Amino acid sequence: MPAPKNTFKKKITNGEVQIGCWVGMADSYAAEISATAGFDWLLIDGEHAPNDLRSMMQQMQVVQASDSHTVVRLPVGSDWMIKQVLDAGAQSLLIPLVESGDQALEMVRATRYPPHGIRGVGAALARSSQFSAIPDYLQTANDQICLLLQVETVAGIEALDDILAVEGVDGVFIGPADLAADMGYLGNSDAPEVKAAINDALSRIRAAGKAAGILATGPEFIDRSLEQGANFVAVGIDVIEFANAMRGLAAKYVGR
Repeated sequence: MPAPKNTFKKKITNGEVQIGCWVGMADSYAAEISATAGFDWLLIDGEHAPNDLRSMMQQMQVVQASDSHTVVRLPVGSDWMIKQVLDAGAQSLLIPLVESGDQALEMVRATRYPPHGIRGVGAALARSSQFSAIPDYLQTANDQICLLLQVETVAGIEALDDILAVEGVDGVFIGPADLAADMGYLGNSDAPEVKAAINDALSRIRAAGKAAGILATGPEFIDRSLEQGANFVAVGIDVIEFANAMRGLAAKYVGR
């Protein structure tokens, strides 16, 4: 029996559009609610949300019962963090702050078993192999890993072609907020120069035959990203959606 098929990887590799949402509340109950919404994928955020390995695993467990696919963003591109979250059951990873082809190659190797990489062989006791219930996990796991690299700086944009040339990179995700900040437009992803850089990057990613991703909030930004070829797009953030709903409800009724 092989490792579970990563249908999300297959779809974005084939160019299908997959719509997702950021899950940053760091809580399995909230993640389960998000999993009932019908998104194609949900991003469990380990970079800016207060998550650890256990909380990310718990969220993966509850989302797994739905039709939404989980993508896990780690805090940094570290081989030992990658090893742990893969053993915990993640098959799709988003690695932040990638700025070179060499770094991209390191991330590919960290997600693959030898001789193609350096992932530690410990799946026999891990959730990824269903605790040894998948006898062919070691032989089939590599093919089901979806590696997405986040480019979010000027240096990353300059190295984009080198990153895209690395075999084993399934997609590149543009981080608009950090890119805007690094370009000198902190808090202003709508600056014309930032828009131009994002549009160019998305087009180059798709032209290279890779999946292109972005977090785009607001209808105009979402539509523009899709038009430029983005095919795994997060259209919202659970924390902001919840906060706005609660504030709107309070504003409507408090003090009447």
